[in-house]
Amino acid sequence: MIDHLSRAVISDPEQNLTSEKQEIAHILPDSKLAPTRFRKRTLHETKIRTQSTLTENILSHKVQFDGRIISRNGRDACRELVGFFFTHDQSLTIYEYRQFGKNRTNVLPFIQKNIYCHQHGRRKGKQYQLGDLYIGANLTFLSSDHPRLPESVKENTVLTLRITNIDWRALDSLKTDSVEHNDVTNEETNDRMIFKAIQDRLKEQLHQRGVRILTGLGKYLQQLDKEGNGLLDKADFKQALKLFRLDVSENDFESLWLILNSSGNSRADYGEFKRAIIGEMNEYRKSFVRKAFMKLDFNKTGSVSIIDIRKCYCAKKHPQVISGHSTEEEIKSSFLETLKDACSKSDEVSYGEFEDYYEGLSIGIVDDEAFVNILCTPWGI
Repeated sequence: MIDHLSRAVISDPEQNLTSEKQEIAHILPDSKLAPTRFRKRTLHETKIRTQSTLTENILSHKVQFDGRIISRNGRDACRELVGFFFTHDQSLTIYEYRQFGKNRTNVLPFIQKNIYCHQHGRRKGKQYQLGDLYIGANLTFLSSDHPRLPESVKENTVLTLRITNIDWRALDSLKTDSVEHNDVTNEETNDRMIFKAIQDRLKEQLHQRGVRILTGLGKYLQQLDKEGNGLLDKADFKQALKLFRLDVSENDFESLWLILNSSGNSRADYGEFKRAIIGEMNEYRKSFVRKAFMKLDFNKTGSVSIIDIRKCYCAKKHPQVISGHSTEEEIKSSFLETLKDACSKSDEVSYGEFEDYYEGLSIGIVDDEAFVNILCTPWGI
């Protein structure tokens, strides 16, 4: 017994799934990473029999996962993806949810079913295996291998997808049956130790001024990126650390640079640089950041006007307003001032700038639910 979508994955990976009966919700049981509008729908409600025992067996040995694109482009960062990894041949395929009107959601091919290898990092050239799938893992693909990708996505040589949720039950079951070994290498362990050591040293510096540093650093690095490809050289990163008074020792910086500049072309992605030295909020928190931005960006342009943000932001339930220490207008003006300082344009906020603000805010908040409450309350979500 298999579901319509999985059957389509095997029989015709390029098929446009337009039937209302094929409308799916990729969020798994007990998931709190789900966008609310998908939580009450299930992927495997409709069951049909297949005449091929092989096909049915193939489809039953798979892991479903959700993903997002790592990008500062708002339209791409907010794309909602669902993927399947098939253990019989170590292949995978990825689909994108598309909203048509208020009540219709279709699933369209995004990455065609095939066997793929890592395109970046320590595992570059190695084939994807079951052990590569976990929340927070990155899957990288060569954009040139997928001509049907959106033009904005193809602007980057390597497409990086982040796994945001996964069917843990299926994963654990398949790992029990699997004989593959995909342990973390010594190099990867050392890389993580270096990142953590730098992040721990900067944590105290960031605690009191996380929002200002994150938003300012993001804006500064973007201004340095004259070519618009997200790549900067060693001197640029050193200057950024000095300008924002982020104390990283020469030894730590050189260790960091060797990891980030793995291609040896003397340039590195500034998004990776920020994540390496500062870290990033978990995928649960980020799901709500995207949800808030998507509510504001109702035209799906990837940016929101300051006017619309002012209209939508409600400070009525802010603790300082409730206690009487500040007025709603004072809280709103303070928020907008900080946000505008992060923006490269005076009249609009991009997704990357919006994310930087909440990335900085997240640093000082330990509890996930407290962060989500602070984020969601003013936006009414």
